[in-house]
Amino acid sequence: MLHLPRFMLAAPSSGSGKTMLTCGILQALKNRGCAPASYKCGPDYIDPMFHSRVLGTPSRNLDTFFTGEETTRYLFARSAKHAGISVMEGVMGLYDGVGGITDQASAYDLARVTDTPVILIVNAKGMSLSLIPFLKGFVDYQRADGRVIQGVILNRATKMTSMLLKEKIEQETGLKLIGYVPELTACRVESRHLGLVTPGEIQDLQTRMEELAGELEKSLDFEALLAIAEHARDYPDEAGDIPKEVSDVLQVQQSPEGKRAISKTATSECSGSLRIAVAKDEAFCFYYQDNLELLKLLGAELVYFSPIHDRVMPDGCSGLLIGGGYPELYAEALSENKSMLASVRRAIEGGMPYLAECGGFMYLHEKMQDMQDHWYPMAGVLLGESYRTPKLGRFGYITLQAKEGKPQLLVPGETIRGHEFHYFDSTDPGSDYHAEKPVTGRSWDCIHGTKASAAGYPHLYYWSNPKFVARFLDEAGKYLLPPD
Repeated sequence: MLHLPRFMLAAPSSGSGKTMLTCGILQALKNRGCAPASYKCGPDYIDPMFHSRVLGTPSRNLDTFFTGEETTRYLFARSAKHAGISVMEGVMGLYDGVGGITDQASAYDLARVTDTPVILIVNAKGMSLSLIPFLKGFVDYQRADGRVIQGVILNRATKMTSMLLKEKIEQETGLKLIGYVPELTACRVESRHLGLVTPGEIQDLQTRMEELAGELEKSLDFEALLAIAEHARDYPDEAGDIPKEVSDVLQVQQSPEGKRAISKTATSECSGSLRIAVAKDEAFCFYYQDNLELLKLLGAELVYFSPIHDRVMPDGCSGLLIGGGYPELYAEALSENKSMLASVRRAIEGGMPYLAECGGFMYLHEKMQDMQDHWYPMAGVLLGESYRTPKLGRFGYITLQAKEGKPQLLVPGETIRGHEFHYFDSTDPGSDYHAEKPVTGRSWDCIHGTKASAAGYPHLYYWSNPKFVARFLDEAGKYLLPPD
């Protein structure tokens, strides 16, 4: 059996303080020598960046819409087994899931699938005895799958309120009161159009986290928290086995033919590995850690570079990955780095396979608008302009299929899952794939695709169809092959 101590921090709604409290608790657990690992429920890039900045190790996303139950449990177990304790941060309200009318892919759904006890963070400002029926409502709403909520933290509350209500909360709701968090304005983080600002923009973040951890040590019962985590149900050993759809792809990649294709791409610089250039800096920082690790699992070596600061793409690479981020905040710097724009354009026009998502897709346009409505020339790989819109357009979970007519990385009959979330649009968003939202069935065409590339606004989750990214690597393997 796999003993995986764990708990989830969830809340009744967004804006309850989950991210900062999660970071503060992670810092406190790190200070205690507990070797924590962290996870974020749902398609979120920024919250895991905060987790990672605290821990100094990558944080991961877990999402039951993207991967279903078996693969979700595997992705959790494969990394959690190396940690002393695992902390998950919920998304939105505990039961808020796909379409706003289901609990699929909600924090509750992830807790149920991974059998993880939940600590509910409640904004208790202005409440006292009313907390009892409020909490009972959340507890009573739980399904017959089992009781996931096991504890509660009162946020923006006083020590006196916590002391006075502790016995009543525990007797009448059955939840353990883990403690309270006083009003801590110094630990708040500003937001922007896609959520919180990134941790790299906060100069004193580490100091704030240490201060927050110190406050939480005074007001939270960490021994009770650790006890709840320790009593989480053990996993069967097979939960750590790689899912069949991934192992089948791996067998192909590791076959003599697959290894031979990779070895033929080797140069003295890449030492026998299939090197993929990955754009990563202030402008391009939205990547799922498990996506990157799947690329490596399938035989790729990831070589990071900065479209802002470096002059050219790294040598010896066979493919290019440009993720999302905030290119609109760095449009001038990106545009002024003309040697990098030319380097990217030469590589793609020369046949290099590439994947570009959202911000990376914007970078490949002829022109891009920034947040002040200024226009800047970009790589010019794709015809058209990327422009700012006054509100979110296409956003939320989507399932994608390639349209008939020409070869794609996604073959007919297959799907891959992802999400969109952007305040920008394009004069040509692409039309080679068809996206459909769950529940509502709303759909649209998107993505510029070929058998060696895909570029569009959707953020893709590779584990929802490992064959997609395996084909990308196969095409990358052909890019540096000598001609017959």
